[in-house]
Amino acid sequence: MSVATSIHDLKSLILSFHPLIVMETVEEDRVSELLQAVAGELGLVHFAWSINRGLERLPGGEATATQWTQDPFQLLAHLEGMTIEAIYHLRDFACHLETPQVVRQFRDLAGRFASTRSTLVLSGRSVRLPDELTYLAVHYEMRMPSREELEPVLRAVLRSLGSRARVELSDEERGRLLDALSGLTLNQARQAIARAIIEDGCLDARDVGRVLDRKAEMLREDGLLEYFPAEDNPYELGGFARLKQWLARARTGFSAEARALNLSPPRGILLVGVQGCGKSLAARYVAREWGLPLVKLDAGRLYDKYVGETERNFRRATALAESMAPVVLWIDEIEKAMARGGAGSEDGGVSRRVFGAFLTWLQEKRAQVFVVATANDLAALPPELVRKGRFDEIFFVDLPTAEERRAIFEIHLSHRKQDPSALALEPLLDASEGFSGAEIEQAVIAALYRALHEKRPLDGEILLAELNATVPLSVSRMEEVAGLRAVGRERFVPVA
Repeated sequence: MSVATSIHDLKSLILSFHPLIVMETVEEDRVSELLQAVAGELGLVHFAWSINRGLERLPGGEATATQWTQDPFQLLAHLEGMTIEAIYHLRDFACHLETPQVVRQFRDLAGRFASTRSTLVLSGRSVRLPDELTYLAVHYEMRMPSREELEPVLRAVLRSLGSRARVELSDEERGRLLDALSGLTLNQARQAIARAIIEDGCLDARDVGRVLDRKAEMLREDGLLEYFPAEDNPYELGGFARLKQWLARARTGFSAEARALNLSPPRGILLVGVQGCGKSLAARYVAREWGLPLVKLDAGRLYDKYVGETERNFRRATALAESMAPVVLWIDEIEKAMARGGAGSEDGGVSRRVFGAFLTWLQEKRAQVFVVATANDLAALPPELVRKGRFDEIFFVDLPTAEERRAIFEIHLSHRKQDPSALALEPLLDASEGFSGAEIEQAVIAALYRALHEKRPLDGEILLAELNATVPLSVSRMEEVAGLRAVGRERFVPVA
């Protein structure tokens, strides 16, 4: 979202007589700059408040009755007596809305502002309002910084470092660097650029990779998304011929020709099937094939013990993914987050609310975020998720055929510096009937360990022994796997 769009949206809220706007973000400086721009265009005065500084008029930080307004109750009483129309930015104020007196004073003030252009803006990492105030509030979502906002940050860092920073970037490389910074806050972007320069005193094409590494590190620290750069995706996929054909066609949905025909880009796919048969690998493959970065949403990390935090985490995760578009969003084991349950379920209906938010977002998203969701347990998937049209396609991943097992053996042997043509694969294909791709990989790894231990080259005899010693899931959980395969083959499109 551009700065101009953000200013326009906030102006619309203020001109619509909304007395209370909530902005959940850690980027106070961005909020202040945005409110200052809105105040300037509307001819309003801009004030900011914090517990340690009291009320200040911006820009310039001119103190206004500081000694009284450091107290939240006294602040509200003071604002009720002011006659000028203004935007009042109250930083971290929600935690003071605990006593009946403060809540009552806040309601009175907001009621008075509802008939003027004056507006209270509450900001903070997490803003929880008492029930008495929720009906007064409108939530404004602060999107992650756009490229338009990141460009000045890059210029500012280069100016601050002066002669200590050599810049050796073409226009294309500069664009790639800004793309690498997408999804970070302005402060995180500033730190990533400075760190890349300080390492060798130069900003060049190599620093794009360093910034991506730092970005992956920051997203891991945040905990909701895990980032995999497009440049660091060596994964191959054996078989899956029908899925590969579908992806080749779907890719044209992102083209200018498709846009000219008013065709929306593809939303995503759902992969269901037997465990260990390549669903997660397929998600990585999609990103590799399309040359896009991959972000993984761990559904379990969304859930929080506090009321409303889980839904807030979901909104933050999807907003972060959209800020990094074009990107592939991988939601692993989606049934764990979107499990069947109602308002009376043991989680208080949180799963259903997250599920509803996900369906709405999937249907309405405009950013080029292609979703690859995977699921192992069909019985746990809500029917709304698997109906036709929710995803662009639902694929069933079955146990690999003999030819697919051959490709899997060749991939894992080659990856570990073994020559597949030196081995007789036919007996291995027979012995691995009913094995998943993951089980074949583990057999190859175990055989190599054994060969190293016995100080002999890997041969078919060792591989065959490891396969014969393995009890595959299709045997140990025979009934479950057989039932899953029967349903999957009947209802969904096979990947092969």
